[in-house]
Amino acid sequence: MEAAVRRRQHPGAAGGQGAQPGASFLQARHSSVKADEATGTAPFHLDLWFYFTLQNWVLDFGRPIAMLVFPLEWFPLNKPSVGDYFHMAYNIITPFLLLKLIERSPRTLPRSMIYVSIITFIMGASIHLVGDSVNHRLLFSGYQHHLSVRENPIIKNLKPETLIDSFELLYYYDEYLGHSMWYIPFFLILFMYFSGCFTPTKAKSSMPGAALLLVVPSGLYYWYLVTEGQIFILFIFTFFAMLALVLHQKRKRLFLDSNGLFLFYSFALTLLLVALWVAWLWNDPVLRKKYPGVIYVPEPWAFYTLHISSQH
Repeated sequence: MEAAVRRRQHPGAAGGQGAQPGASFLQARHSSVKADEATGTAPFHLDLWFYFTLQNWVLDFGRPIAMLVFPLEWFPLNKPSVGDYFHMAYNIITPFLLLKLIERSPRTLPRSMIYVSIITFIMGASIHLVGDSVNHRLLFSGYQHHLSVRENPIIKNLKPETLIDSFELLYYYDEYLGHSMWYIPFFLILFMYFSGCFTPTKAKSSMPGAALLLVVPSGLYYWYLVTEGQIFILFIFTFFAMLALVLHQKRKRLFLDSNGLFLFYSFALTLLLVALWVAWLWNDPVLRKKYPGVIYVPEPWAFYTLHISSQH
């Protein structure tokens, strides 16, 4: 009877003793999640990297090619071209694949930063869609990509001259604003994902054969992205940030996993290809005039209009 009275007077005593195992269980579970996040290693995402590389080549690199290949009668100049539809598909599929890639990261990444980056990416790519559509349609009217807007034969004689300002504004949206809002969040997302691609087990720091096969088309595509997008400074900054992170993590005895190695080797190959591209066209007087300054990285489409299409 006295024990029952004591339990009524001090109900928290027995409850406190019973709550300790529950609290300790939650603490242990939380610490185990943190440990798994620190030591977890994701397998190589062959499906995502394959789809990512394939859609980059088809929907991005293949856009202007498809526009030139398909008959003009199918896609009149006052309607979207087949390349525009490719761009629309790219603007939907690429953010989706980036989100799926982030979901598979063994490290929890800042969600707010990811969402803002994805939204900015879509907005920038959409701005580029409009500007790039008009600029590539101008090719059928004699527009030459290796010349500036005001130096183009079909532009410089326009009347009134304020129309030239409008075309320069369109070029600014296409080549500067659109590219910045497109590529800065793109490389930021890849770098954030890369920051979680480390493992404490050196044996897991290797790539399967399928990854090695994808490195070449992936690195080649990023070469096109860097040169055509005129984003060498952004790319080289991202690459050196990745390199610094690798050296920093190596001091902690953490090594790149297969996904991190794939990204790092793809970017290293891209840097080599850009260096070879610049060395090949170093003494081109026409391209030198269009790309003055210290950073000289000619666009492939400028090379095409200057040396290939002009000969046909």
